[in-house]
Amino acid sequence: MNLLVKRLGRVEYEPTWQAMLAFTASRQPATPDELWLVEHPPVYTLGQAGKPEHILRDVGIPVVKIDRGGQVTYHGPGQVVIYLLLDLTRLKIKVRELVTAIEQAVINFLAAHGIAAERQAGAPGVYVGEAKIAALGLKIKNGCCYHGLSLNVDMDLSPFTAINPCGYAGLKVIQTTDLNVPLTPDQAGEQLSQHLLLQLDKQHG
Repeated sequence: MNLLVKRLGRVEYEPTWQAMLAFTASRQPATPDELWLVEHPPVYTLGQAGKPEHILRDVGIPVVKIDRGGQVTYHGPGQVVIYLLLDLTRLKIKVRELVTAIEQAVINFLAAHGIAAERQAGAPGVYVGEAKIAALGLKIKNGCCYHGLSLNVDMDLSPFTAINPCGYAGLKVIQTTDLNVPLTPDQAGEQLSQHLLLQLDKQHG
């Protein structure tokens, strides 16, 4: 696969989203696909069908309404965010297959560290027991996707208590440090991106 991995560090949410829009709008048939590894300062993002009532109280964190699927989620320091800027038409990958590949990459990454994780029917993302450890949301435009997934690594989880994460009241969230996985967000991002590349290769292959 012709794919570039870009490590952008800690970047503000809105300019990154705008950069994804610009990249996707200016793509040519030969434009290589890209994965962007980032962390964001604290921000809530509300998906296209997102209901504002899922934000339970104002804790001083900005809310950005965006164009991915899904409800509200939180991004903050210590969380790995991987954006997938892919030409699905060229890869011959259907959206459902892509979601499955992303979830499987997270499951395999956690399994490599002795953590049993799973999907839950009708609720995209990856769970350890009843607690969500990774969220995903995508936008497809002209056969290309952007947005991606977030994995909780070593962060302050308290902002999740001010929302119904992904629209589910009382949904518990968990992170890899709580599971005794001794990885920094950078290390987790590197490992998870490798698992993603493997899964995308399988789907493409």
